[in-house]
Amino acid sequence: MVKVLLERVIKGKNVGEIVRLLRQMRIRAMQQPGYISGETLHAVDDPNLYLVISTWESIAHWHSWVQSPERRQLQEEIDTYLQSPTVERVFTY
Repeated sequence: MVKVLLERVIKGKNVGEIVRLLRQMRIRAMQQPGYISGETLHAVDDPNLYLVISTWESIAHWHSWVQSPERRQLQEEIDTYLQSPTVERVFTY
């Protein structure tokens, strides 16, 4: 299993739009082979800082989702609302 941590910093007052897009991303991720679970957190001291944590059966399952056209399209839309690029970190047990 792997845990994927995605850190996103939202620019301006776009939190509502980002939350909508992140929900869409999770709904679609849940339908992917190898998806186990996920959660979205935001920093207590910075309402524009979001952390998405997802668990996958393997790194191959994660990479398959990352490379899918569906996810790429959603990520491109999310990117328009970000102050800086998404920081991705993958951890294993």
